[in-house]
Amino acid sequence: MTWVSATGTVLRDLVPARLRRDWVDQGHCPDRDLHSLFRDRVREHPDRTALIDDEGELSYAELDLLVQALAARLPCGTTDIIGVQEPDGRAAVVAELAVLAVGAVVLPLPAGAGTLLSRAGASALITGGVVSGKASQGTTRHARPHPEAPAKILLSSGSEAEPKMVAYSHNAFAGGRANYVRALHRGHPAPRDLVLVSLTSSFGSFGVPITLCCLGGTLILTRRFAPDTAMRLIAEHRPTHVFAVPTMWRRLADHPAELDLSSLVALVSSGDVLPPTTLAACRARFGVDVITVYGSSDGVNCHTTTPENGAGVPDPAVCDIRIVGGEICARGPMTPLCHVGAPELDARHRLVGGWVRTGDRGHFDDAGRLHVTGRAKRVVIRGGYTISPAEVELAIGAHPSVGEVACVPVPDTEMGERLCAVVTIRSGQDLELPGLTAFLSARGLAKPKLPEFLLTVPGLPVGRTGKVCHRTVARIAADRCGATA
Repeated sequence: MTWVSATGTVLRDLVPARLRRDWVDQGHCPDRDLHSLFRDRVREHPDRTALIDDEGELSYAELDLLVQALAARLPCGTTDIIGVQEPDGRAAVVAELAVLAVGAVVLPLPAGAGTLLSRAGASALITGGVVSGKASQGTTRHARPHPEAPAKILLSSGSEAEPKMVAYSHNAFAGGRANYVRALHRGHPAPRDLVLVSLTSSFGSFGVPITLCCLGGTLILTRRFAPDTAMRLIAEHRPTHVFAVPTMWRRLADHPAELDLSSLVALVSSGDVLPPTTLAACRARFGVDVITVYGSSDGVNCHTTTPENGAGVPDPAVCDIRIVGGEICARGPMTPLCHVGAPELDARHRLVGGWVRTGDRGHFDDAGRLHVTGRAKRVVIRGGYTISPAEVELAIGAHPSVGEVACVPVPDTEMGERLCAVVTIRSGQDLELPGLTAFLSARGLAKPKLPEFLLTVPGLPVGRTGKVCHRTVARIAADRCGATA
């Protein structure tokens, strides 16, 4: 199908319609719009706690009243894209649900992302509880959007390049993405999800449309991540599942507080590779399974509790995965419609038949488990020799003095690029470059892959998703190690 917004933005579904219908017929997608599903949850358990944030708690009935009040002030119509730029908490949740209530498309925006609003052709913006854009339309009864119509636009992390915008349908969220979250919850009837990543991120995007609309669970949010705050929320509000990125898990595992963690069923990590040392620390600290998720805004997902054995076995109710020329490609119920305002990205990343090129390298083992071996586009090329920063980061992360690590290129007039390791050092420890390279050599890392610069910093810079921002790290490294550039 082809969808055209009120401002002329064209979104085409690049997956054949017959496949979308097959996934509905197989029961992988509910063929309902997200707001209709939310209203079902309100009717089923109006008094259940829907949301806990820094301001307190809201039941499903209380949340629904706030949603209806804001929806009455929004531009109506199923051809509008409406930006939501609110801090994580009830304002963001109410705004997203209100946009879905009027049948429009949600565009979650982090602070300072105003250019994305115009690039997407948004009709209006909700920020600070104020609606700007088209005139409000009153309390008109809104037509329900088609389940295959766009529901929400996800943003890539932007940790290595400018964020991409990817459009997802109602079925892709309530079907494929919800199926993967259900699998994480392992059939838990009323999950309580503490989401420490931003709702504007691809990883955190499930919070409203899945935890609330599809599962009828409780969503626990805090405006800003801090280890002591997160640990207090676990003890006080007793989540069953906690969602965070590896940098957050490292800090939580190292937090010294002795609190009641008995409510936890599993920890969920995504957004980047979870270093083995952090995985071991989390298992020891929290005493529950750690589920690692390989996924992205591109519409790929695979998860496992044993990342030592790969990324897991793909679930056809979520997406099929195949390897094309060494690259991981995905297609299934969670596959997005297309990129927004960027036909050149569709030409680069979409294959015939709706398959999505992820840009990641990988292979399957004899047990059908996916192994992700690297990011095709995140490389350092030193004198024609290609280095995977992720491989070197993994090796450095095993050093007992290192807390966190990011490896980035430093421009060089002779070699083109040289590798710089930027690390945090554990309390009471010390590390110099010769000692680090000796450690890496002893572990079998090839000489051309050894870092030529070492920077120690108090903490690695992170972006809005909580992931390390490699662009910022690279700028720091170039500024401080660019004497040869």
